[in-house]
Amino acid sequence: MLAAGCGPARPPGAAPSGSPPTARSGAAASPGGPSGSAQPSGPSAPPAPPAKGAVTVTGEIAKDLESPWGLAPLPDGDLLVASRDRGTISRVAVATGQVTQIGKVPGVDPGGEGGLLGLALSPSFASDRMVYAYFTTESDNRIARMRYDEHREPGQQLGAPDTVLRGIPKGVVHNGGRIAFGPDRMLYAGTGETGNTALAQDRKSLGGKILRMTPDGRPAHGNPEPDSVVYSYGHRNVQGLAWDGEKRLWAAEFGQHTWDELNLIEPGGNYGWPEAEGTAGRPGFRDPVAVWRTDEASPSGIAWAQGSVWMAALKGERLWRIPLAGTRPAAEPEAFLQGQYGRLRTVVSLGGDKLLLVTSETDGRGSPQPGDDRILTLTVR
Repeated sequence: MLAAGCGPARPPGAAPSGSPPTARSGAAASPGGPSGSAQPSGPSAPPAPPAKGAVTVTGEIAKDLESPWGLAPLPDGDLLVASRDRGTISRVAVATGQVTQIGKVPGVDPGGEGGLLGLALSPSFASDRMVYAYFTTESDNRIARMRYDEHREPGQQLGAPDTVLRGIPKGVVHNGGRIAFGPDRMLYAGTGETGNTALAQDRKSLGGKILRMTPDGRPAHGNPEPDSVVYSYGHRNVQGLAWDGEKRLWAAEFGQHTWDELNLIEPGGNYGWPEAEGTAGRPGFRDPVAVWRTDEASPSGIAWAQGSVWMAALKGERLWRIPLAGTRPAAEPEAFLQGQYGRLRTVVSLGGDKLLLVTSETDGRGSPQPGDDRILTLTVR
């Protein structure tokens, strides 16, 4: 069941034809992996979600946003949103929809797929007021943190950036950009290989990786190599990171010609790029849990809610639901909102059955309509 949203929907002709999606389930990561990712069993295992889900668009928090990318809910319910191309961070008042710029991140060099990308709040935000940002400069991609002081004048509320990690390769394409703090209070980042495919298999490069670090940017205890922030490798372009109810890490990444992927991430895992795309079944590579044709997905943000991973699709212009039973799909993925809001960039869980969804029609690859881009509220099951 799919309910119409409060914002204007795309014209009926905007969506692809109603043929069934061709997403396929791939092999799950080996239960013998470094962190023991076997499907939970016994009385403590949560029940699998239903095969069929539902999405209802319940509201539109903000509109007329320019190239929104990262989104971070504040403790009081308001939101911080990053503009990729303007290099600014704004606060969105959920009660009124008012958008107020709190500051501009110095050094952002937008271009191609680069600019101001992911946002995350410090695990100790209540006391340290630190906002983390992943962004492209003239020389690299990097992660910095800035103190958010609400008592200063709007536009001047961000302190000077403190760089916690630099030297992530940059390119016109495949800059990755998603950052998130995990249940372990460590900072994770998805990076891209910038179109230089060799970087993904080069374990000394930060490109084409998932990184794990302390809030200060140091290699986190328990990483595969004690002196490295590299957590997994063999990725093409990771823009989605989320943890399930059992604290397992999931990541979405772009394929090239054929298959986009949803992966279960294990420390030290090699996810195959550029030697493998999609389900390869080759020794030494971890196969994805689910795959999609690239014109049906081109995945960016993901979130976990109601026993499923919810994946925002750019080129596919839809929201995918992947119900999971432990580490394997419980049913075939389902598509929602197909063609109704255009390209979808970021999805964030608010807990329970509530999600936030950010559209991406003003990023230079969409077809903006009046009101784009938007932040929508969803109820899902």
